[in-house]
Amino acid sequence: MPTGTEAAVAREDLVLEITRVFDAPRELLFTVWSRPEHIVRWWGPEGFCLSHCEMDFRVGGNWRFCMSRPGRDHWIHGTYHEIRRPDRLSFTYINDADGHNMLVEIDFIDLGEQTEMRFRQWEFMNVAERNGHRFGWTSTFDILDSYLKTGNREGD
Repeated sequence: MPTGTEAAVAREDLVLEITRVFDAPRELLFTVWSRPEHIVRWWGPEGFCLSHCEMDFRVGGNWRFCMSRPGRDHWIHGTYHEIRRPDRLSFTYINDADGHNMLVEIDFIDLGEQTEMRFRQWEFMNVAERNGHRFGWTSTFDILDSYLKTGNREGD
């Protein structure tokens, strides 16, 4: 996993960056990233659901999810590195299948009733993996956007 000065020399073609504006206040967007009762309702690309969700949401705490669809279980896990409510979240992201360790950094920019989310995941093993994650995260963020619009969020 890249850290410190390695971040400056990460191969840009192995970095995934997505910026998206959500029609939700920053505090709410941060909350739906921080609580398992929310995560299970939106995490995973279309066609997947979280069949397993463990979160120890604190710096140094671990998380472990299983994204499932019929005939396929995809396990991922990591450790929370930075939690700065409500503006920043950082954690490792490891696919159990290959053990590759990446870093996810998310900044939540307050736009009043909207929030700009700047998402960055890196360093991928190759461009194909990065592109697959771009598709997966884009689909996941579409589901998150719909979830935020439902207003049916317990424990906001």
